[in-house]
Amino acid sequence: MQLRTLVFVAWVLGYIAFLLSVRRMWTGKYVRSPLVRSLFVNMVSENEAAAAETQEWYQCCPDLLGESVQPLFVQSHLDSGTKAFLKRSVEKSGWLFTQLYHSFVSTVLGPLVSRTSINGFLGRGSMFVFSAEQFQQLLRIGPEWRAERLLDLGAGDGGVTEVMGAHFREVYATEVSLPMKWHLQRRNYKVLGIDEWQQTGFQYDVVSCLNLLDRCDDPLHLLRDIQRSLVPNTGRLILAAVLPFQPYVEIGGRWQRPKEHLKVKGKTWEEQVTELSNEVFRRAGFEVEAVTRLPYLCEGDMYNDYYVLDDAVFVLKASEDSSEPAH
Repeated sequence: MQLRTLVFVAWVLGYIAFLLSVRRMWTGKYVRSPLVRSLFVNMVSENEAAAAETQEWYQCCPDLLGESVQPLFVQSHLDSGTKAFLKRSVEKSGWLFTQLYHSFVSTVLGPLVSRTSINGFLGRGSMFVFSAEQFQQLLRIGPEWRAERLLDLGAGDGGVTEVMGAHFREVYATEVSLPMKWHLQRRNYKVLGIDEWQQTGFQYDVVSCLNLLDRCDDPLHLLRDIQRSLVPNTGRLILAAVLPFQPYVEIGGRWQRPKEHLKVKGKTWEEQVTELSNEVFRRAGFEVEAVTRLPYLCEGDMYNDYYVLDDAVFVLKASEDSSEPAH
């Protein structure tokens, strides 16, 4: 038994030493290899040009959008809310011993538990989709606007829910991960089961479906359920999708194709936005009211200050002919 303990302790110490050596290699002070030093110089140059790079997160060529989508595009910018999230992420990535602990736990639990649950357990990996100002701009509402009910599907730890929730008297959320559910409950949100939110007997003023469409088994069925759950006429769906659209479902620690593989044609961001607007959403009984380009940000780790994906964020309303059953 003592031998096993010694072996385990030695393994842990060796693992930590390895992580420290990798991190040290990229600090610049300890870089000796000309190739690695060259890479490091390039990284510094990129950091110095970060302000220009972040503006690329919001760029769109409206002329490449379909004619029906062009007038609906809303130009977004790097604002104070996004900058604050990036600053916090940079600070957290510098907490060396915290990051070492997170890396160790992720390595041990990775084969058994989903990454979402690991992040929930560790209290890391918070997401950022839009600031309060960007949310208001998309929905064309003011800071004082209030409605009755919000439903946030796949809410994670509730960080993005909080941005929206200030405008609603009741906030409901769904989440598969148990640790993430604990975070939502601590925020006093009403957590509903993934098969419960459609059968509550009431409807929602706004439903948010943020970066979930490419991570569910039956995306069109989900959209149709949302459409039926919205308050008639005034209800809105705010939907974010990572582009290029690459659907996968996480089960345990493994990724696999969804049962219904939703194909979105087009190679560019603009082409896929047009395809989603004119084909996918219409099939589910929706039409686009507004669309913007935003970065989908995630807190980083000991190797990266933050991670970023390319998002299209839509505001959708039920089509006028959506009273007919969708097929």
